[in-house]
Amino acid sequence: MTDERPGVRPARPHHKLTDDGRPMREVLSYSRRGARFTPHQAAAWEAHHERWVIPDDAVDAEGFSFDRWFGRGPADRDGLIVEIGSGVGEATAALARTRSSYDVLAFEVWRPGVAATLALLAEAGVDNVRLCGVDAAWSLEHLLQPASIAELWTFFPDPWHKARHHKRRLVTPAFAALAASRLRPGGVWRLATDWQDYAEQMTAVLSAEPALEGGVVERWDERPVTKFERKGLAAGRSITDLAYRRR
Repeated sequence: MTDERPGVRPARPHHKLTDDGRPMREVLSYSRRGARFTPHQAAAWEAHHERWVIPDDAVDAEGFSFDRWFGRGPADRDGLIVEIGSGVGEATAALARTRSSYDVLAFEVWRPGVAATLALLAEAGVDNVRLCGVDAAWSLEHLLQPASIAELWTFFPDPWHKARHHKRRLVTPAFAALAASRLRPGGVWRLATDWQDYAEQMTAVLSAEPALEGGVVERWDERPVTKFERKGLAAGRSITDLAYRRR
């Protein structure tokens, strides 16, 4: 049951309840996998999570703002970059290191991946990234203002390759409209996938969104080759990069 009181944000997806108080099953673009850390991940979490990880329940605070967690606002940066599904942080750390004038907000629900990202950020000397485990689509809708994002990155999202699971894919017409509304004019949404049918779906959906223009592009050379990309290549799949710009 969604809270309809004026000024109250609806519950996060994994907190929604039915009218009789039972957890509501949501169609989400991700699954929450195991949370066991390796020793290296545990050490990184212990050393860095208080500074770089935004607790899930922090978003429920009155007047919550991501800017407070970065320590600077729009006037002090070139823009906000949002990554959905940062995985173990290979792309996050490498790209953020060359964009120190930007704040990078990385959404990732897999806690060991977040811990691995913390280690890479520390190794790279990067301090402009904050990680958040709250549902990214919900966060774009409720926590980020229209025209507030300079770039959106979605690299190798879960392809949900079985036909019966396609409804769980992130890139849908509704999400494309939401994401486009959060990009500032001229802002870019960069995507990559190693599943051809998902690439075709992305292209069809994003090309049909009136606020966006773009399509399939050459591989973005700044994006490092991650373990997800290597896995796809090893399986014989080709990589498709897409880039769409907010009109």
